[in-house]
Amino acid sequence: MQKFSRLGRVGQSLLHRRQLATVSDAPLSKKVEMNNLEKGHYINYQKMSENLGIVRKRLNRPLTFAEKILYSHLDDPHNQDIERGASYLKLRPDRVACQDATAQMAILQFMSAGIPSVQTPTTVHCDHLIEAQVGGAKDLARANEINKEVYNFLSTSCAKYNIGFWRPGSGIIHQIVLENYAFPGALLIGTDSHTPNAGGLGMAAIGVGGADAVDVMAGLPWELKAPKVIGVRLTGELSGWTAPKDIILKVAGELTVKGGTGAIVEYHGPGTQNLSCTGMATICNMGAEIGATTSLFPFNDRMYDYLKATKRTAIGDFAREYAAELHEDEGAEYDQLLEINLSTLEPHINGPFTPDLATPISKWKEAVKTNKWPDELKVGLIGSCTNSSYEDMTRAASIAEDAMAHGIKAKSLFTVTPGSEQIRATIERDGQLKTFEEFGGMVLANACGPCIGQWDRRDVKKGEPNSIISSYNRNFTGRNDANPATHSFVTSPDLVVAMTIAGTLNFNPLEDELTDANGKKFKLKEPSGQGLPANGYDPGQDTYQAPPEDRSTVSVAVSPSSDRLQILQPFDAWDGKDATDLPILIKAQGKTTTDHISMAGPWLKYRGHLDNISNNMLIGAINAENGEANKIKNNLTGEYDAVPAVARDYKKNGIKWVVVGDWNYGEGSSREHAALEPRHLGGLAIITRSFARIHETNLKKQGMLPLTFIDPADYDKIGPNDTVDLKCTELAVGQPMTLVVKPADGSKSFDIKLAHTFNEGQIEWFKNGSALNTMAKNAK
Repeated sequence: MQKFSRLGRVGQSLLHRRQLATVSDAPLSKKVEMNNLEKGHYINYQKMSENLGIVRKRLNRPLTFAEKILYSHLDDPHNQDIERGASYLKLRPDRVACQDATAQMAILQFMSAGIPSVQTPTTVHCDHLIEAQVGGAKDLARANEINKEVYNFLSTSCAKYNIGFWRPGSGIIHQIVLENYAFPGALLIGTDSHTPNAGGLGMAAIGVGGADAVDVMAGLPWELKAPKVIGVRLTGELSGWTAPKDIILKVAGELTVKGGTGAIVEYHGPGTQNLSCTGMATICNMGAEIGATTSLFPFNDRMYDYLKATKRTAIGDFAREYAAELHEDEGAEYDQLLEINLSTLEPHINGPFTPDLATPISKWKEAVKTNKWPDELKVGLIGSCTNSSYEDMTRAASIAEDAMAHGIKAKSLFTVTPGSEQIRATIERDGQLKTFEEFGGMVLANACGPCIGQWDRRDVKKGEPNSIISSYNRNFTGRNDANPATHSFVTSPDLVVAMTIAGTLNFNPLEDELTDANGKKFKLKEPSGQGLPANGYDPGQDTYQAPPEDRSTVSVAVSPSSDRLQILQPFDAWDGKDATDLPILIKAQGKTTTDHISMAGPWLKYRGHLDNISNNMLIGAINAENGEANKIKNNLTGEYDAVPAVARDYKKNGIKWVVVGDWNYGEGSSREHAALEPRHLGGLAIITRSFARIHETNLKKQGMLPLTFIDPADYDKIGPNDTVDLKCTELAVGQPMTLVVKPADGSKSFDIKLAHTFNEGQIEWFKNGSALNTMAKNAK
């Protein structure tokens, strides 16, 4: 471990002393509401402080900020086993947040638990089901019509079970959480992988599957393997074209898409003092792309300013009284330490096809040429949950204004996605929205849109190689527009606008000139913007539905004939036997993200109907046998067919099956459908070289066996048409399991040893058929 001393952090030390000196010694027991929308939910810094006191006596060592948040939320701080990277922590989160695509299945599962009201404050946010097509208002109206049944289900079920409901058009879940619910030192779980966005307000906000959310909604502790902690020490100060986004683009290049797995990334150092709260949120948001459990920043004055600007001054004042525990202890040890000097950090562009291929702007044009990436820029897209703050929008607008002052506009297509109704209304009032429209931009709905594949793109044909650049967070193959030939790059909004003006990837705004309307050469000015609006935020339209005082008369209906919603049936319990003669449904080769396992885009409409959405199971995964997607051999017929069709045939014939996967299987989105679908279609185990954290947990929750090769090279020993026996009776904590491989060519069978991370409680999930079955069994 690497020890970090707070010596040399004079600025931050003085800051904390100054903060502590300016407040009274009011006890931490005073009642401060968690937010302005709910009554009776108070910030419990006193309980957090007491828990930390217990843990400090036990561990007797300095703590990182990440550890302070987690350990202050322990269900049993006296007896909880605590070892980073090893122990399973039982935690009590302060809140749950769900987006509409994942909320459907989470609420369906919660309904089956038979509990009349959520036991932990919960909200649902409608942001995923709105497709970008012609512009904000019309796209929203279209979404309201197409998704009427789903929105009605979410609205009534939220009212019934005491859940706050944010209607379509309100904005993206992560922006709404930051604007209304996040507070320093808190623990939140959200059913979306970019939940860590709230780390910009000093909160440990962690993406989970819906089954995890259901546990917490039902009042059970939430279980998390104690993360390791990666420290990122920031020094210096950003300037010019370098933006907060460049910090995470740089970190992604250093750590790769799996380098943060099982760890929390904790930013610290004097450089944190000069970043805006929303800039810090951007960095935490994209930390999901390195597999990090979450990312966070220590509490500082910029967070206080944001709380004040969003009408939460009382929370900011209370946080200052608890400030001693809202940063790392002096001498805290990190499992890994990176250092970044912001004064020398270059703007970066990452991609294509993976968010960790990082290229500094000084080497960018050379990379475009060397890799023969399509240099014509077809579309530039700014906004999304990652980069749609007031600061982002004002900086981007300053560049567009500079171009228009020289008589030129966007050469490429240009879209703007406001992150929330509050941001949209504020930039409309302050003029940035008009600037973007005059520049040639299309303003989309306050929703996820193209970032998650909700984009009816028509400017290129499918299969046509082309380049797009966005301020989004994720750029896997086909992610934005379902075109596998689209080269998608992610960067700051500043560089997106600059590239859009040039219309080509062969452009570096720090050095290159453009030609104005009169044929004269000029260089774009460095972007300028404001971290917070001088005239405050304009809340815009009221899009929040609070639960009614009397919920007894609210009814939640799901039609048996619906193709969008389906009441869940419990999965079968384990039969207690070893499994024999299992076909390998598919041996997946290379990157297999949750997008490959359960595609989004047009499939989002079936997120509440397990049987229908299972028709997309693994259709994007590449078959190691033939290098093709969605073409696998049916061992019963010898014919090749689509993956879901073969799985359904096996299920119809009572045959369980396994999947063999590669490294970091299930990276990307938190969507639990990627675990529900294989379970529904008869899968028993997913056997890989390694797993992404959320997906591994999701598989366990649904009663499946996520297993890894003890020797990763054993992946190569298994043929795609082999059959296997799996010694399920060997499942025990810390013990390997045996896979007997029976080669398709008739040669001698052989054993492979597999590892797993099940604990005692999770083994019960497998035995009972799912975590939900276990919950129902324990409630009897």
